Amino acid sequence: MPHLHSPIRTIEYIEQWLKDYHAKAGTAGWVVGVSGGIDSAVTSSLCARTGFPTLLVEMPIHQPADQVGRAQEHMGSLQAQYANVTVESVDLTGVYESLVSALPNDSDQSNGLALANSRARIRMTALYARAAQRGALVVGTGNKVEDFGVGFYTKYGDGGVDLSPIADLMKSEVFALGKALDVVESIQEAPPTDGLWGDDRTDEDQLGATYAELEWAMHEVNSLGENWSAREHEVMAIYRKLNQANQHKMQPIPVCVLPVDFRSTD
Repeated sequence: MPHLHSPIRTIEYIEQWLKDYHAKAGTAGWVVGVSGGIDSAVTSSLCARTGFPTLLVEMPIHQPADQVGRAQEHMGSLQAQYANVTVESVDLTGVYESLVSALPNDSDQSNGLALANSRARIRMTALYARAAQRGALVVGTGNKVEDFGVGFYTKYGDGGVDLSPIADLMKSEVFALGKALDVVESIQEAPPTDGLWGDDRTDEDQLGATYAELEWAMHEVNSLGENWSAREHEVMAIYRKLNQANQHKMQPIPVCVLPVDFRSTD
């Protein structure tokens, strides 16, 4: 499968891309939600490197202590390295609980997912509030597997951003950049998790496949699969099911366009 020739060259390219976008947008820097995972760690590091004001926001909602600890360790590390970095912790647990208490209490399985996604949407609202207050842009942290492969993100949650600097990077490539950027070791070693459930379930637990397997599926999706193993057939089925189910996230919002003859030119 394709891989990066040079993580350092990629870092420099994305850093310049961010600087160019900043110049065109005419805004006052970046706001990045930091979760304690590799994607937000790499994204926030890239933003910090631009020299523009970079606000890192940790937003716990019943978050496990290890996730909070990794996020705070990373934010402290970046703040120590870059004078343009400021950090905040905005505890949104009370906001989330208020929403839960205001909604009907359905006991079916879909209710758990709905509430998990609500966490991401509350965080998005907080990030945009801080960005508006600062005249800044909300920077997305999604990678290519999540954003364009299996749609593993929350619509109008972590998918609600102004720009996406790492969305063309596979998860393995994000880890390669994390190593080159010297992201704190605890984040580099942690199993990826979306942090939306308040427990220790990983992305792999939810997806049914590892990121390495999903990267393979994205690369092999158009092949006939004559020589695939039983597990590879299983992974491809998982990938295709998720990709199809989440097209509504990955495609532009459908617009009902009226025929020309529906309007008068008088």
